[in-house]
Amino acid sequence: MAKIPTLLTVVALALIDAGGRVLMQQRPVHRAHGGLWEFPGGKVEPGEGPCAALVREIDEELGLVVAPGDLFPISFAANEPASGEQAGARPLVLLLYGCRLWQGTPVCEPGAALVWAAPEDLAALAMPPLDVPLLAALGRYLKNDGK
Repeated sequence: MAKIPTLLTVVALALIDAGGRVLMQQRPVHRAHGGLWEFPGGKVEPGEGPCAALVREIDEELGLVVAPGDLFPISFAANEPASGEQAGARPLVLLLYGCRLWQGTPVCEPGAALVWAAPEDLAALAMPPLDVPLLAALGRYLKNDGK
C-alpha cells in the first residue's frame, strides 16, 4: 500500500478595511508563485491551531496584531497532487479567514508588495490557483453577509 503524504494546512487572511477594501500581498519573485498576489498567511506548525497560526503569521509577515476572536471563517480550498506530479508534492488545504479589526499598519517583507484593493478589482490580480476560489468565496461573503 502506498504511503499517503501528510496534509499541509495553510491559513490565509482577508483583511477588510472600513471602506470594504481587501489587503493583498504580492509574493517575492524568488519564491514559489513569485510575483502573484495572495491573501497573506502561512503554514500551520505542528501543535498549532489555525487561528493561532494566522495570528503568528500576520504578525511575522505584516507586523500587525490580530486577535483570534476577531477572525471569522470564510472558505477553504484544497488540492490533491496527482500521481506523477513533482516528487514530494503534498496535499494542501488553504483556510481563508476574514478580519475587520487589527492593530498597526501593514508593512510587507523584503521583495514583496502590498495593495488595498476594492472587491471588484481583485479579480484582475494574478493569483496562485488555490486563491482563485477563495476570492470567489470572499466576493460572495462581501456581497451577502459582509456589508
